[in-house]
Amino acid sequence: MSLSTARSFLSEACYGEQELDANSALMELDKGLRSGKLGEQCEAVVLFPKLFQKYPFPILINSAFLKLADIFRLGNNFLRLCVLKVTQQSEKHLEKILNVDEFVKRVFSVIHSNDPVARAITLRMLGSLASIIPERKNAHHTIRQSLDSHDNVEVEAAIFAAASFSAQSKDFAAGICNKVSEMIQGLDTPVELKLKLIPMLQHMHHDASLASSSRELLQHLVNSYPSTPMVIVSLHTFTQLAASSLIDIPKQLQLLLQYLKDDPRKAVKRLAVNDLKLLAKKAPHLWIRENTQMLCECALTIPYNSLKLGMLAVLSTLSGTIAIKQYFSNVGGGSLVPPRLTDLVKLAQECCYHSNLAVAAHGVIVLTNIAISCPEKDIVQLEQDTVLGVESLLMLCSQDNSPSAQATLKTALTSLVKLLKSRPHLSQSAVEFLLGQLHLSCDSSRVLMCHALAAIATHLPVLGDGMLGDLVDLYRVASHSSTDKQQELLVSLATVIFVASQSSLSAEVKTVIKQQLENVANGWTVYRIARQASRMGCHEFSSELYQCVRTRVASEHFYFWLSSLKEFSQAEQCLSHVEDGDYSGAMSAIAEALRSYQKGIASLTAASTPLSPLTFQCEFIKLRIDTLQALSQLICTCNSLKTSPPPAIATTIALTSGNDLQRCGRISMQMKVCMDEFRSLAARYADLHQSSFDADYATLRNVELQQQSCLLVSHVIEALILDPQAASFQEYGTVGSVQTESEYERRMMSVFNHVLEEVESLTKKHPPVSHLHTSCLCDAVIALLKVPLSFQRYFFQKLQSTSIKLALSPSPRTPSEPIPVQNTQQLTLKVEGVVQHGSTPGLFRKIQSVCLNVTSVLQSKTGPDYKIPLDTKTNEIKQRVEPHNDYFSTQFLLNFSILGTHTVTVEASVVDESGIEWKTGPKTTVSVKSLEDPYSQQLRHQLQQGGAQPAPQRSTYTRF
Repeated sequence: MSLSTARSFLSEACYGEQELDANSALMELDKGLRSGKLGEQCEAVVLFPKLFQKYPFPILINSAFLKLADIFRLGNNFLRLCVLKVTQQSEKHLEKILNVDEFVKRVFSVIHSNDPVARAITLRMLGSLASIIPERKNAHHTIRQSLDSHDNVEVEAAIFAAASFSAQSKDFAAGICNKVSEMIQGLDTPVELKLKLIPMLQHMHHDASLASSSRELLQHLVNSYPSTPMVIVSLHTFTQLAASSLIDIPKQLQLLLQYLKDDPRKAVKRLAVNDLKLLAKKAPHLWIRENTQMLCECALTIPYNSLKLGMLAVLSTLSGTIAIKQYFSNVGGGSLVPPRLTDLVKLAQECCYHSNLAVAAHGVIVLTNIAISCPEKDIVQLEQDTVLGVESLLMLCSQDNSPSAQATLKTALTSLVKLLKSRPHLSQSAVEFLLGQLHLSCDSSRVLMCHALAAIATHLPVLGDGMLGDLVDLYRVASHSSTDKQQELLVSLATVIFVASQSSLSAEVKTVIKQQLENVANGWTVYRIARQASRMGCHEFSSELYQCVRTRVASEHFYFWLSSLKEFSQAEQCLSHVEDGDYSGAMSAIAEALRSYQKGIASLTAASTPLSPLTFQCEFIKLRIDTLQALSQLICTCNSLKTSPPPAIATTIALTSGNDLQRCGRISMQMKVCMDEFRSLAARYADLHQSSFDADYATLRNVELQQQSCLLVSHVIEALILDPQAASFQEYGTVGSVQTESEYERRMMSVFNHVLEEVESLTKKHPPVSHLHTSCLCDAVIALLKVPLSFQRYFFQKLQSTSIKLALSPSPRTPSEPIPVQNTQQLTLKVEGVVQHGSTPGLFRKIQSVCLNVTSVLQSKTGPDYKIPLDTKTNEIKQRVEPHNDYFSTQFLLNFSILGTHTVTVEASVVDESGIEWKTGPKTTVSVKSLEDPYSQQLRHQLQQGGAQPAPQRSTYTRF
């Protein structure tokens, strides 16, 4: 009964439970541990990793590990094995054990058992704990002794523990190195044991002398023991040691290439290839031309496809790095040979047409990377060879539905897109080839080709119109069934059509897509297509799709979500009808859009749940509403120049007041209000950007563009009307030269450039403020409105999830009760936290450190009401900590000298690997009550009781 309760506690996935739940779960597991039945005890032990995952704070983890140590000490070997597995699974929580000495003492007591299996499990347990007890001399001594044991199980466990401690402790590694060397070279050591001892040498990299002696030993072993298992283990250990010590990588490359070239054994060659790939990833800059050339020669002559594939995998890794430039920089020691005549290019060209698809895929990768990175004289021929190789591979794989063919096809398409981004002049023929292959390919291949076409059309929108006819024809006959691949094909084809049409779908295209969706598409497919339409700016079509799918969901939250999306699409559709110069029409369109947006934000609020609060979506839409209102207000302000022109005495007033803006009349003050509003909106967009740590790059760029549009409008107001002399265009530069990644970004950049050019030419010709200036402002507003808003991925889908959970100590017994502290003492506030991730941690960015900001504010004062210095009322401390295994801990010393109740706020933010700070939260508050210390209180009472009695005179006698 108790274990079923514990399982129910641990099966829930949410993280908002009170500490009581953690204690309850631990108590239930403790009951299982104290059970008389072995099965219940084992079940309780194996539930501990879930407990650690759900409640990852030190107090609970410390208690749990002490209980596990007791089970390890008192239980049988099977229970000890279960505890060992739990410890190994919970490696990242080990450093949270507070009573390390007590924990190790309970575990270590088993090492004196007469049972060699118990001792072996204990040794493995000690090895698993090496990260928290790297310098424990009793553990070092025990491991050294156990290496001399006559029991094989115990010796193997001692080897595992010795390897773990060698990786963590320099002293242990230096001390055990000689013993391991003696055992390896000893004639009485069995070969099987030597093979297990040799990998321990890869950890002997703590200093140069240790690494050098280990390397000499490995060199001796490779020369003295030519058997295949010994050579394989020694070479691999050699490679691991070189990769860790770094200085020996060039020598190791030569050694591996020598074995690859000269050793006839296939297993040794395979090991050499795998190790070469490891070094290619670790240190490609250390590959000189001779290394790459020798690898090419081996690949050209090797008869085995599996080994050729491995060598090409190494070359494809190197071809995307600096090593490829080093290969072509000094060919033949000074006599430059054209790249096409080098062995590397010959090998790649030969492999592009290989019968083995994986070999051909690597050949295409190498050839593509060479064509991109080597702008030589005869690069034209090399480009043609690359395109022909890619096209032949595409033709071969596009009709094959097998997983290997699809993987090769994906590789070939990725290489093609990469080549076309670097060499745009090849795009037209490549697109025509892909469109021709689309009609002949199987469904899974069509999906991949559609992804490639979308990427090409996004990068080169000029090719979009040429694709559209073929794509629509294919859509008519694309789907005859409701299989998963057919549904995926419908979405992929629709996406390419949206990209190619550049947010202006014709009635014919809409009809074709709708007809197919009505025939075979399920609700999820319709939603995905509508989502892509919103992303590409096809809002009229997405609105129709949301309308038809919103009644086909099983939850009211989903209904409200789809209703809000429909309203947002309708709102953006209203703005698409704005015409240049039609200012009243623009205001009407904004008013209509705002009505739809207000309906949508109400539905969006109703769609949010505690587990899915839709914070980003709500804030983004609120900002969009406020931006549209600000743009509408700006048009009204511009119109006020006609309805309320400056008075005749405006110039006199300006001269009298010394404020030149007064000659523009009331419009100058209104414009200043508008400029401040747009700057405020830009600041809010910056805050939204800073709080979106988990957003993808396209979404963040979208938010940046919204922010830049607000800054642009405020800058234009200042340049045209408020301060033409001070406004500078130098800081904006030529934004058009920036490489754009989407059609929306390209359009926004075009608008920014156009507006800046118009404003700059106007400020040089006419003084402010005239109808030309207000018309320029209104035109800028309309130009921004005419760009269809893109709803990016993060609005619909969160691919990365990161959250921080904080725990403060001391903590109040009840949430409403303040923490008492004496005013003469300082409070030590300990802040602990864990970083919690979703299914794909670090997909877009990783946490480098966590910034903790602690502030305290005096809420109510209970002491005498005299003037208090401001710096004593508050505390403000900021500290940065680096999480280790997703856990961090630090302390703050806070001063509460003023009697009364203080509110302490702890706010967390994260810093990513680029040094950018993100306001992710959370924010936690506790109340602290500052009390008068007893001694001061006693003195005050004595003074009050003494009343107005005069103080006794101090004299020589009263002093003693």
